Amino acid sequence: MNEQAIQESVISLKGVGDKTAALFSKCNVHNVGDLIHYYPRAYDEYGEIKRVSDSRVGEICTVRCVITGSITNRKVRNLSILNFAASDITGQIKFTYFNMPYLRSSLRSGKYYIFRGMLQQKGTSLVMEQAQIFTDEEYIPLSGSMQPRYPLVKGLTNNTVIKTVKQGLMLTAGMDDPIPEDIISEMGLTSINDAIRNIHFPSSKDKLLKAHRRLAFDEFLTFIIKVRLLKQQSDESVNIHKMIPVSDTERLLECLPFNLTATQGHIWEEIQKDLGGKHVMNRLIQGDVGSGKTILAFLALLMTASNGYQGAIMAPTEVLARQHYESFVDMTEKYGLNLKPVLLVGSLSAAQKKAAQKLIAEGDANLIVGTNALMQEKVSYKNLALVITDEQHRFGVRQRSLLAGKGEECHVLAMSATPIPRTLAIILYGDLHISILNEMPGGRLPIKNCVVGPNYRPTAYKFIADQVAQGHQAYVICPMIEQGEMDGVENVTDYTQTLKAMLPPSVRIDMLHGKMKPAVKDELMEEFSKGNIDVLVSTTVIEVGINVPNATVMMIENAERFGLAQLHQLRGRVGRGNAQSYCIFINSTGKEEAQKRLDIMNHSNDGFKIAEEDLKQRGPGDFFGVRQSGDLNFAVGDIYNDSDLLQKAALYADKILEEDPDLKMAKYEKLRRILYPNGLISFDFSTL
Repeated sequence: MNEQAIQESVISLKGVGDKTAALFSKCNVHNVGDLIHYYPRAYDEYGEIKRVSDSRVGEICTVRCVITGSITNRKVRNLSILNFAASDITGQIKFTYFNMPYLRSSLRSGKYYIFRGMLQQKGTSLVMEQAQIFTDEEYIPLSGSMQPRYPLVKGLTNNTVIKTVKQGLMLTAGMDDPIPEDIISEMGLTSINDAIRNIHFPSSKDKLLKAHRRLAFDEFLTFIIKVRLLKQQSDESVNIHKMIPVSDTERLLECLPFNLTATQGHIWEEIQKDLGGKHVMNRLIQGDVGSGKTILAFLALLMTASNGYQGAIMAPTEVLARQHYESFVDMTEKYGLNLKPVLLVGSLSAAQKKAAQKLIAEGDANLIVGTNALMQEKVSYKNLALVITDEQHRFGVRQRSLLAGKGEECHVLAMSATPIPRTLAIILYGDLHISILNEMPGGRLPIKNCVVGPNYRPTAYKFIADQVAQGHQAYVICPMIEQGEMDGVENVTDYTQTLKAMLPPSVRIDMLHGKMKPAVKDELMEEFSKGNIDVLVSTTVIEVGINVPNATVMMIENAERFGLAQLHQLRGRVGRGNAQSYCIFINSTGKEEAQKRLDIMNHSNDGFKIAEEDLKQRGPGDFFGVRQSGDLNFAVGDIYNDSDLLQKAALYADKILEEDPDLKMAKYEKLRRILYPNGLISFDFSTL
């Protein structure tokens, strides 16, 4: 493999100047190696042109039709709606476009066009919304191809990425394969060169599936080897912060207005045993939303402080960090506890940060709550003994290790509401002892669910308006941020405008998505949390990190595109207060198999049962939908779709380390280079 080509800056490639290189840098693409591993997130499949009568409802279809009758454009408040009908000799389709009034002047009645989009049935009519429009000359070169769609930032076009990636692939042709030949053969995997080429520019869906399988296996194998090596280190770590049971925790448990469930009580005993044991605690609590993980974290922090040490808890968002802090302060004051909480998040003023850092450094604060600001170089701790990460999958091993590194041999407690089946959790969190919190406290009303088609939308909008009128709030989830990112799915940008037109003017609507700056996202979530936004239209960015007991409705568009476990995560944003809550799943395809799969959500609110069903229901090829949550930032692999690969990778990881613990054999040389880029002296956990 040409090692020099991999390290070449993208600015050395044709057509990439300083400006384009800066845009690639925002995507974490700095060199040719980064570029060829900058994988598409979706593909446009340009199928053959079909007659209307041969096209299937619920699928992306391509038809050649003539526009019949007039093209009308009307305005509903601030929403422009353009309509026309087009037909071939076998049938008619009604076309609708939102906020695209300019089409009226570019389209001609009586002329043939090629339309590509999701075919839907509304009453007796066939309908396409926001369909792509082509002339014959434009479509014929695309027919039968799969065109990659890349993640983009403003100013960077898909065409620019395609042209640049093609250059990168030419420069790196003939890469050395890091996986030994015997494993490739036994697993029936394609070569690394074929995999990289076909993940970007597949000549068929079968080639794409093989590429996905190979790259997912590589990701899982290297990840698991790193986790196994990390476990070896942590198992040898001696507990230098031995703690004893304290009366403060017993007194708190007696004062609480509820009793711990039997499962909570058992896990609390495990935590106390860990904190006073021979080795450093490395434990993960897995439990559904509302199962009572936070009180266990608070008890651990209280025990740590009462033993004279500092404890820190890191949340993925400022909103969640503030909610934890306010809750901890409230309990500290209410029950007269020996705690001195402090909050450290990015939005604090320089003076506030300095004051918080001083309290932490001098030991005057013994319970520190924050975001990744807790890991910054300026922050030093006097005697940090316990670190807790909330929503563990959003941080990964590296951040957990960085925070723990702020102290000496710190105890680690990770918490996650992601319902990962135990068989997979043991592999993914191999460096942690796992506690499953599968018993829910009593008192909460179960969420009422319904799975419906697109025709139900007007009823859903009215229901949302009624809930808002009663003083409640709602979420609406769309898979994409803006039009054109993925075929046949709703996007946050257009949907927000649609809702503003459909709901009463008094309903306050705003949108939230992952491309917004962190400060903007936090501000919007804070405003929603305070009740200043009635309906929040969002991508899955809200699946963790926001707790709004007043929100009673969760409506998920294109629900068939999501994994069941992620749908359960999203549903967990409601049902957090005393009022009855509801979740509406919109099945946009109308397909029976999608309806059957989504009906599982209708009959269970148990995240772990749903996750197990997710493993059974999904299979090869399902990665064309929206990526799952809880995937620990794998670029290709999905722990649900690719669970078989994950388990096989774990077997091979154990086999490799048993045969050659230091990876010194010639057959593992290339694999060692990936795991130890700086030689055996410096093990790299940065990708965990």
